[in-house]
Amino acid sequence: MKRFSVKPVIVLLMLATILSCTSTKPKNEGWIQLFNGKDLTDWNIKITGFPLNENFGNTFRVEDSLLKVRYDQYEKFDGHFGHIFYKHPYSHYKIRVEYRFVGDQCPEGAGWAFRNSGIMIHGQSAESMELNQDFPVSIEVQLLGGNGTDERSTLNLCTPGTNVVYKDSLWTQHCTNSSSKTYHGDQWVTVEVEVCGDSIIKHIIDGHTVIEYSKPQLDDRDPSFQKLLPADKNILLKKGTISLQAESHPVDFRKVELLNMGDDCE
Repeated sequence: MKRFSVKPVIVLLMLATILSCTSTKPKNEGWIQLFNGKDLTDWNIKITGFPLNENFGNTFRVEDSLLKVRYDQYEKFDGHFGHIFYKHPYSHYKIRVEYRFVGDQCPEGAGWAFRNSGIMIHGQSAESMELNQDFPVSIEVQLLGGNGTDERSTLNLCTPGTNVVYKDSLWTQHCTNSSSKTYHGDQWVTVEVEVCGDSIIKHIIDGHTVIEYSKPQLDDRDPSFQKLLPADKNILLKKGTISLQAESHPVDFRKVELLNMGDDCE
């Protein structure tokens, strides 16, 4: 029988075709900008004591392509904690935020709220919050700035109405410090959070994971527990809203972007 030689270039083309047919498509389509740099389209505002989307004192605004939290129209803070919610909930994703603290704290803001803000993840909807509710039930990625002298980590974990599993134990402590360094002054800081549904959550800064925990869940001690408990009685939080905080200190957000990871975090 006559033998036929196959040229190497043909073999390479055949292999490329086979690989293209068997490979899976990426589970994301790249980073999306939640904040468009122009206005507050796609965001909802909830401030303690005011109905949904009443932006008391023009607390949340866009100026100079920045999403700003400001208190220049307040006489005093008076417990008006604010949150601005992105319109879509998410489950498996990475979120990247660039922020900086500026200026002076609003009069009568709490001492702990000095240079204090946060990224709230796995949160309840803005619509489900009570009129006088201070914080959404959520997992808080706490953003903190230094006072110029003392050490103060950022990307801490706080748990309004929730618990997590941390160091292999159910963790009911409200706030837990990360291992990050202190960021003093008005410098821009870039942080990331990797959220894997009701599994692992990581707080990341400068490429380093500074705190990691798992199994975010509703806290049955919280007054909102029964209202937020789903029909299947599963207390684990698989997804939820994303919001940014206003806690009495001016803060700028330069970028808020998200990488949707699909159904898992592989």
